[in-house]
Amino acid sequence: MDMGAEMDVLPLSALGERIMICGPSNSGKSTLAVALANKLGAEPFHVDLFRHLPDTNWVQRPDAEFQALHDAAILRERWVMDGNYSSLMPQRLARATGIILLYDHHWANFRRYLWRTLFQKDRVGALAGNRDSLKWEMIRWILIVQPTRRERDRTRLRAVGLPLVEIDSMRQLKRLYDEWGLVR
Repeated sequence: MDMGAEMDVLPLSALGERIMICGPSNSGKSTLAVALANKLGAEPFHVDLFRHLPDTNWVQRPDAEFQALHDAAILRERWVMDGNYSSLMPQRLARATGIILLYDHHWANFRRYLWRTLFQKDRVGALAGNRDSLKWEMIRWILIVQPTRRERDRTRLRAVGLPLVEIDSMRQLKRLYDEWGLVR
């Protein structure tokens, strides 16, 4: 979908009842997942919350437990799920009916990471207990690793053949919220 000046927007109904939201860290995936789930009467799932233990500073669950939580969620009839985790992507794609791919400039994502980590204590997608802190590994991930994966991710998701909405900036994402009547 081209979200340029013309903004031909795919109708939300074209994405079906099980929507995946993918993209780099701090691109707005969790907030969009909740807004879409509220609009559709579906359950929002944040893959980060399956991966990490509550009341910790992002300590990972054992792999088997992570996969079990993820796989149980995708079996539901209706969901909106945000997150990537390529190891679990095949089974999620097999159940998904539509995909939204969010991107923004990596410096904008970094700025949002700083803001949410330092100042947002009640943000969407936060772990229970909110013991978040700045992490060098996360900074490296946002500024160095993720920018190199943009085209690979886009190519991979386009090849799946599901309805796909691609968003390349916060400006486009705001326009999508308006077009679909979503509330943050």
